[in-house]
Amino acid sequence: MRLPPYDKFPIVSDDKVMLRQIQLSDINDIIEISFYDSIQATTLTQAVEMQAKINTDYSNGNSIHWGIVDKLTNKIVGTCGYYRGLDKGEGELGCVLLPQYRGQGYMTNALILAIEFGINNIGLKRIWAATTKQNEKAIKLIEKLNFIKIADLNDNEVEYELKQDLNLTENKINAYR
Repeated sequence: MRLPPYDKFPIVSDDKVMLRQIQLSDINDIIEISFYDSIQATTLTQAVEMQAKINTDYSNGNSIHWGIVDKLTNKIVGTCGYYRGLDKGEGELGCVLLPQYRGQGYMTNALILAIEFGINNIGLKRIWAATTKQNEKAIKLIEKLNFIKIADLNDNEVEYELKQDLNLTENKINAYR
């Protein structure tokens, strides 16, 4: 296992998106999708404070949080990362996309990169995600990426886990490239 923090913050990319560290100059563009502990920022100050907490979590080895950048425009379109369980060899994969970029493949590409990084670089043995039962688009996306439903949770949430057959996962991920 290679847990964060790393000597250099990892940047991963494909032909469409790049996952990179969020900079202070990015915050104003992502206020509406800035969250910490399921609480959404409503002001620039709150978003900056939340990003500082996220950075501290990364420095403490508890998470890794990327900005998703559209490589054509160099604009940040969303965020994704691992937010819990790294010390146990597992990671909760989370993501948020700005509304104007939904349905265009950004998150599919970003999550494929994050999954590959989690398996190949961090060494995660389990990757999971939780969302509300009403978030049909998130459920469709994670099921497309080989996650299976494993539990109904409190507060109307559902938990999914990346299928453990990594060869099958690799083949399914490659199909979306």
